[in-house]
Amino acid sequence: MRRGVKIVAVAASAVMALSAAGCGGKKATTGGGGGDGKKTLKVGLAYDVGGRGDKSFNDAAYAGLQKVQQELKLDVKDLEAKEGESDNDKIQRLELLAKSGYNPVVAVGFVYATALGKVAPKYPNTKFAIVDDNTIQQPNVTDLLFAEQEGSYLVGAAAAKKSQTGSIGFVGGVQTPLIKKFEAGYVAGAKKINPKIKIQIKYISQPPDFSGFKDPAKGKTIAQGMYDQGADVVYVAAGLSGSGSLEAAASAKKWFIGVDSDQWQTASAAEKPYVMTSMLKRVDTAVFNFVKSVGDGTVQKGDVRFSLKNDGIDYATSNPSALGDMTTTLNDLKQQIISGKITPPEK
Repeated sequence: MRRGVKIVAVAASAVMALSAAGCGGKKATTGGGGGDGKKTLKVGLAYDVGGRGDKSFNDAAYAGLQKVQQELKLDVKDLEAKEGESDNDKIQRLELLAKSGYNPVVAVGFVYATALGKVAPKYPNTKFAIVDDNTIQQPNVTDLLFAEQEGSYLVGAAAAKKSQTGSIGFVGGVQTPLIKKFEAGYVAGAKKINPKIKIQIKYISQPPDFSGFKDPAKGKTIAQGMYDQGADVVYVAAGLSGSGSLEAAASAKKWFIGVDSDQWQTASAAEKPYVMTSMLKRVDTAVFNFVKSVGDGTVQKGDVRFSLKNDGIDYATSNPSALGDMTTTLNDLKQQIISGKITPPEK
């Protein structure tokens, strides 16, 4: 039983306003004590570019929302981003959730920073969280931040150990400081294993063009080019675009490393053999823990950080035949990072 949480029926107007989007809300009750200790929780979530079904970043957030619905028995609503949308569109989406009684509300991705910075002060009684940003500095906003460079270091080491050609690749969706953390960790991990390894690095788009997170065709073309130029392992931090890179890996019969979610789990039967591992960014854990903390009354404002040390970051082991005995090396490196003996770079 989770204390202090009780669900009430969603107001008819809110249902009508939001009926066109998301996974909808089943009403249920988590147990809890006496009347005065109970409060209403309905959970809203707004997706980043690429949306649900990207098999990566947004799907990790969705997994957390599913866990909220299944384990905490809470009403939930998730809303998709629009193609080429403005900050005003994001503001309207967040306000729609807040006005409709969704509290807490999770904004998935740093692209919501400007919008949430304007919305949060207008709804001081609503608890908000934003993934991958800590610039807002409002008392009702929690920043869900990750040490992406740590997990990327581990999969970089895996790529270098697996490579037979001495050449590997990195495909980034959009060249932002956030994605540069993935690149920096990956390069450092690979060079820890093989200081002479060749690393091809390319980005699909540059800000303010964020289409690189939702362009599988370009993801496929870039990865294929890397395989053609000798890379036999490619790590892709590009959201939905990674699905195209995985197609290229399967076609070339070369190795692919996924990101955020365990992409072996969602790969097709033809693709699974080529998914060596994935860098796990546990947005699902972050979303679930945040919602639970709101219900428990333990929510904190400001930075909440997830890393190897608290299982917010890791690497996937779903394809043991691909990793082989390198897990011994990877787990040793993992412990060295946790202990502070190794500090993967962020840029």
